[in-house]
Amino acid sequence: MRDELVEQLMGEVIRKMGGTNDAAPATPEAAPAKAPATCNLTEFVGTAIGNTIGMVIANVDPALHEKMNIDKKYRSIGIVGARTGAGPHIFAADEAVKATNSEVLVIELPRDTEGGAGHGSLIIFGAADVSDARRAVEVMLSELDRTFGDVYGNAAGHLEFQYTARASAALNKAFGAPIGQAFGITVGGPAAIGVLLADTAAKAATIDPIAYSSPASGTSFSNEVIFAFSGDSGAVRQAIHAARDVGKQLLGTMDPTPLESSTTPYI
Repeated sequence: MRDELVEQLMGEVIRKMGGTNDAAPATPEAAPAKAPATCNLTEFVGTAIGNTIGMVIANVDPALHEKMNIDKKYRSIGIVGARTGAGPHIFAADEAVKATNSEVLVIELPRDTEGGAGHGSLIIFGAADVSDARRAVEVMLSELDRTFGDVYGNAAGHLEFQYTARASAALNKAFGAPIGQAFGITVGGPAAIGVLLADTAAKAATIDPIAYSSPASGTSFSNEVIFAFSGDSGAVRQAIHAARDVGKQLLGTMDPTPLESSTTPYI
């Protein structure tokens, strides 16, 4: 009994001192958080979700400017590129155009998603003044936490839903969205799920189909289907809600991992 009491007292002393013994192992301290990377380049603006980076060039080299087929009035450009995300970035770019004196010059969707079923993105803003180009990039980066809110994924694939009450130039350029009207998209990967999402959305409310993109037409041969539509604000949202409910059930049959929003749902 005396030996047991001594052992308990010794274990308590060692525990309080941060050591260990066989009777009472101490809890290991958590590893220190990795410090965020820093960049002192004047061209660097920031980073965001989806392995996204934003930059700005105050005066594009004249020879490169010509090869990029950029209007000469846009001396400055803002550049945003991402490994994951197309819809979130385009909808965020649309908000940036509304908030700044800039124009979207380029929207390209590389085959990426870091090996997944969908796209990455490259978006370039043009502006006469570098402050406008920089501000466009800043607004876009700040919007991404919101526009990733209805993006869901697991090992089997991904779902994506986007909505705006008033489409602007970026959505018009990317999807042909009517400017000033409510607009939404549904995305499903693998593409088979995207087909059913499109049909579900079309049947759920009175909407105007704008675009349908599949692996061989309208995407960079990515394994997804994108359905874009406009209409009354309530109808667009209703169509998205119906498609989202169906998509979660379908993707859940392929992988039992619970589907959670990448950030916070906003639709």
